[in-house]
Amino acid sequence: MTTIIPAAATLEGKKGLVLGIANDQSIAWGCARAFRALGADLAVSYLNDKAKRFVEPLAQQLEAEIFEPVDVTGEGELKAIFDKIGEKWGKLDFALHSIAFAPKDDLHGRVVDCSREGFQMAMDVSCHSFIRMARYAEPLMKDGGSLFTMSYFGANRVIDNYGVMGPVKAALEASVRYLAAELGPKGIRVHAISPGPIKTRAASGIAHFDELMEKAAERAPEQRLVTIEEVGYTTAFLATDGAKGITGSTTYVDCGYSIVG
Repeated sequence: MTTIIPAAATLEGKKGLVLGIANDQSIAWGCARAFRALGADLAVSYLNDKAKRFVEPLAQQLEAEIFEPVDVTGEGELKAIFDKIGEKWGKLDFALHSIAFAPKDDLHGRVVDCSREGFQMAMDVSCHSFIRMARYAEPLMKDGGSLFTMSYFGANRVIDNYGVMGPVKAALEASVRYLAAELGPKGIRVHAISPGPIKTRAASGIAHFDELMEKAAERAPEQRLVTIEEVGYTTAFLATDGAKGITGSTTYVDCGYSIVG
């Protein structure tokens, strides 16, 4: 008979990186709180000096041992936080990528009209930065680990007003599968988390987002929207040893919207 070990659902002694907290409404904040509640020590990033005043109090609540600026479009900034992690901890057990961006004109327009520059920027910030994160994390995950990124149902279905982010998120989910295959032999698991619509600062850039949330709440089997805390609970569980058999898939945390949407 298999023995159930409660310790498998803990992150005590684990070290993790959280990229993408903007404020206390961020999905990354919900995840960070859950990681910390399970006992993990955290490194936290902030975008720039303007964002720092919103993120620093949250990092203090998390007792973050590393707090550094990371603009993934900036030369060397992403690598620098991994260098800092290597110097301070010498290892990394999990990393969360909760970053996405597309220029407003491209996001609000038709995909067919998206500019080359806008598409390249959306792909670089929202997708390729996750690949770079995985590259920098790999040598620090000496005993295996978990990598997470945030997707959305628009990667697989056409969602009104989601525009260019649909193809970008599709590329992100494909990247998750390939990274999982490549890093799996080293015990590194890779996950896409796909929350239902949540009113975050990033989401506010999507046209008619309030309407999208209303429709999702109406159609979801649970007839409500998911919370950042619920996304956090699921992500934190996937970082534990209790989820070692899961990798390469997209996990929907959306009150069931994806089965009817």
